[in-house]
Amino acid sequence: MTKLASFGDGSYTTGSTIGPDGALYVTDGSSGSVLRINRRTGQVTTYATGLPIKAFTTDIGGPVDIAFVGRTAYVLVTLVSGEAAGEPFGDADDKNGIYRLNRDGSFTLIADIGGWSVDNPPNGGYFIDTGVHYSMATYRGGLLVTDGHHNRVLWVSPRGSIHEVATFGNVVPTGLEVTKGRVYITEAGPNPHNPEDGKVVALHRNSAPTEVASGASMLIDVERGPHGKLYALSQGQWDGVAEGTPALPNTGRLVIVKRDGSLSPVEDRRGRELVLDRPTSMEFVGDTAYVVSVVGDVYKIKNV
Repeated sequence: MTKLASFGDGSYTTGSTIGPDGALYVTDGSSGSVLRINRRTGQVTTYATGLPIKAFTTDIGGPVDIAFVGRTAYVLVTLVSGEAAGEPFGDADDKNGIYRLNRDGSFTLIADIGGWSVDNPPNGGYFIDTGVHYSMATYRGGLLVTDGHHNRVLWVSPRGSIHEVATFGNVVPTGLEVTKGRVYITEAGPNPHNPEDGKVVALHRNSAPTEVASGASMLIDVERGPHGKLYALSQGQWDGVAEGTPALPNTGRLVIVKRDGSLSPVEDRRGRELVLDRPTSMEFVGDTAYVVSVVGDVYKIKNV
């Protein structure tokens, strides 16, 4: 495992994707930007900027994930405005939702998910009226979005209409993977995010989600890797500070979904578990994993 790139200085990174040009794209909630990382050289450049920055008191917020539909980029933004426990936060003019990047470099809001969430609240158990949206993936001509606070998955059409496609108990849905027509979701589980509550589930159109694997704390992403195997990302042991805060440093793991439903840490050639510092998302290209951390570091793991 080697460090490919770093863009710290207060960055808060959650989402990533491989773009149509083969580069790695990541979101930076602190600057309201999307960054492009050359997978060969590690060079970091600003791909787009001008999005609302994170405003809530917890770490997550602002641009949190990115997806491409063809060559057009869409960015998920959360926690830039709303009301928490009866008190407003952020700028009322900012919107939580999906933004499309235009050819001139500007962004257009195509779906006000925060506003929709206020008008269509879940059944209790929440204190942020706009929800906390975490990840996004293309699906059936639109975009799937997880809401880890309102405990549901939404589907957004290209024209911005929003539909609830799955709702859960207090499981904190986080990462998304759509592969071969199947949808997989990670669940971080409620505080204190115990390992037994960290799960990978398969989402079905007309039936309840089914558990695929469990047993790792604070699961926040899932991807199909080499040889068709599923991998998940454990951020590690929760720091216990407040709801929405990250794991303790250097407690994260990359885990593989086993046939018996367990999650096994990936090891290096010496048989030692790979230790990750607060990872937030990952992408695979062939047998190489690219793991993004909350502090703006990107790690390259070959021969997974």
